[in-house]
Amino acid sequence: MRADTQTSRTVAQKFLQRLGEQDPEGIQELFSQEIDWYVPGSDTLPWTGRRSRREEVAPYFTTMWPHFVPGKSVVDLKGIIADGGDVIVLAVWTHTVVATGKEFTTPAAIHLTIENGQIVRLNLYEDTLIVDKAFNAG
Repeated sequence: MRADTQTSRTVAQKFLQRLGEQDPEGIQELFSQEIDWYVPGSDTLPWTGRRSRREEVAPYFTTMWPHFVPGKSVVDLKGIIADGGDVIVLAVWTHTVVATGKEFTTPAAIHLTIENGQIVRLNLYEDTLIVDKAFNAG
């Protein structure tokens, strides 16, 4: 059963809070056992792709975060739009890649779908070309 707007907003806010705290296990517990997760990317970005189980959520973050220089990431939250079980998080983030020293900034949107108080779907939309270029030394 899809969630009401306020429940969805609350779950999304918990997701963002735990994301800011870099709490991969806390983020993972917000997800349903079976999920539809998609983060576009390329072979140079090992955390990207599809996930279908809750236990795959924490490894996404523990694989990704070490690739960014600690203390150099900035997330500018632009807004949260909630309607029933759908939540759109709008942000702009800037990261510096450890391996190349390159900084990149991309606008991003995360579409979360909430059912029974848990996240069942996550789709990330960002400029994957900018991210991929930052990871290439050339």
